[in-house]
Amino acid sequence: MRAVVMGAGSWGTAIAKVLVDAGTDTTLWARRPELAERITRDHTNADYLPGITLPDGLSATSSVGEAMSGADVVVCAVPSQSLRANLTEWMPHLGADTTFVSLAKGVETSTLLRMTEVISEVSGAPGDRIAALSGPNLAREIAEGQPAATVIACADEDRARDLQDAFKTRYFRPYTNTDVIGCEIGGAVKNVIALACGMASGVGFGQNTLATIITRGLAETIRLGVAVGAQIETMAGLAGVGDLVATCSSPLSRNRTFGAHLGEGATMQEAQDATHGQVAEGVKSCTSVRALADKYDVEMPLTDAVHQVCHSGLTVADAVSSLLGRRAKPEIYD
Repeated sequence: MRAVVMGAGSWGTAIAKVLVDAGTDTTLWARRPELAERITRDHTNADYLPGITLPDGLSATSSVGEAMSGADVVVCAVPSQSLRANLTEWMPHLGADTTFVSLAKGVETSTLLRMTEVISEVSGAPGDRIAALSGPNLAREIAEGQPAATVIACADEDRARDLQDAFKTRYFRPYTNTDVIGCEIGGAVKNVIALACGMASGVGFGQNTLATIITRGLAETIRLGVAVGAQIETMAGLAGVGDLVATCSSPLSRNRTFGAHLGEGATMQEAQDATHGQVAEGVKSCTSVRALADKYDVEMPLTDAVHQVCHSGLTVADAVSSLLGRRAKPEIYD
C-alpha cells in the first residue's frame, strides 16, 4: 500500500510520520515548495512541529502529480472549509480506485455536508471507499510517539481493517468502526465545545465550569448525532467523548487556545494572531454545526453561544449570562 498525505500542517505531518513508522510507503504533499524541500532535506517541519525529527523514509513534494503518482490511499489533511476546492484541483491526478481518508473535522458551511460526503460528491467515489479518522489525537503528542488510540470509520469493514494495518504503530492504535456519521459529527462538534471551554478558562472559571461545559457539550453532540443517523455508542467512544475531552482540556488544542484568548478579552483578529495564524476549525464550524442543528430541529445552546461570540459580537460574559439564565429543565429529555 502506498499513501500520500495531502497537507503538511501539524496534523498532516504527524499522520505522515505515523504511516512511515507503521511501515507504509508515504509521501507528504506541502503547498509551499520551500516547506517540502526543508522536510525532505532536514527531516523536520519547523513551521508546524518544531523540534520533532521526522523519519528518514518520509519525503515531501509540492507537486500534486508527483505526490499522487501510484497512491492507493489519499489522506486529506487540509482544513474542512477548503477541502472541496483542494479536491477539485487534485481530481486530474486521482486514481480510479483510490481510497480516501479524511482527517478534517467540520461541516461544510455552504452545503452542510460532512467531509466524507464532500469527498464523495467531488470525486465520485462511493462511500465504501471513503474513511474518516478521528479520536483524541493532539498532533504534537502523536508526533512525539506518546501512546494514543484513534478510530478509522468506513462503511467497508475490510477496507477499514486494511487501513488499520497501514496506520498501526507501537504508539498509535487504530480501532475500526462502520459509523462514519457518528465519528464525523463527534469531530465537528468537539471543536465548537473546545472554544467554549477555552472562553471559560480565559475568563478565569475553574474545573467545575469546564466539566459542566464538556458534559453538556457531549449532550449536544449526542442529540445532533442521533438526529442525523449516528450511533450513541460512537459518541461514548474515542471519536466522541475521547476526542471531546482531549480537545477541551489541552493547551495544545488550537480551538481551546483560541477560545481562551477571546475569554481574556482579545478580539477575533487578536486571537487569530496569537495562535500564529493556524486554523481553529471551530470558528467556522460553529456556523455550519448550528445550521445543521437548525435543519434537524436540535437544541444546541452552547454551540449557539459560541457562534454569537465569534460572529455576532456577543461578549463572553453575556454568553455566560444567557446560558445560566436559560429555563430550568431535566438533565435528560427527548
